[in-house]
Amino acid sequence: MPKYESAVRRAPRGKEPSPEPLTTHAELLGGAVARAGFDYYLMARFPRGDSVGFADNQIACNWPRELVEHYSSSDVFHCSRLVSALKYTNMPVFCEGGGFASAAANHESRALTGWFMDRGLRTTFAFSLHDAALRHYIFAFSGKRAKLSDRESMELVYGAMQILHAFARDLDDGDGPAEQLSKREIECLRWSAAGKSSEEIAIILDLSSHTVASYLKSAMRKLDSVNRMQAVARAFRYRLI
Repeated sequence: MPKYESAVRRAPRGKEPSPEPLTTHAELLGGAVARAGFDYYLMARFPRGDSVGFADNQIACNWPRELVEHYSSSDVFHCSRLVSALKYTNMPVFCEGGGFASAAANHESRALTGWFMDRGLRTTFAFSLHDAALRHYIFAFSGKRAKLSDRESMELVYGAMQILHAFARDLDDGDGPAEQLSKREIECLRWSAAGKSSEEIAIILDLSSHTVASYLKSAMRKLDSVNRMQAVARAFRYRLI
């Protein structure tokens, strides 16, 4: 049965790895996995109610192709031991055995574990991270190596944070209003989000109701919105308020 525990142990201070001039997310993950002494990496979106499949959530992965295809058809990623463990902790977990199989003690689970073990994914170090937009991700590094030291764990998690930062930045590139909103427009939207009427906002900001209406109308235009509610929703999406 797979064993889960804290993913760090004490070890003498070692030499810090030198970063390599890598550019793509896959290359960055490949560099991280090599420095950590693992063989395989997985970066995926954390399964949620409307998207639970492995194929739907996989972002970057260097598993053997036949393993990816087989696992994609198994429909157990969302209920796998690793994902289940990460739902209840924000700390990394280290798994010896079938972390990607379900917790069910049946033939299918044992067979799936065999698929991973036979292809060299015998141990897995995994953790979850959120980007600045609060999107949830899983990072998993697999191979045959033993438990990581505390320093190795910190380096791997921090490296993944850097990779996720770059990935999210590219993902959100251009995801914003075509025209920058003014400070007053944002203030009016913020008070609208709090449920205040134009008249109430005018009193709070010491402006006329006509001026507040003009700011809100301008904000709706810049956010390509047809009404105030939609403008507020898009302002939240763009993290303006």
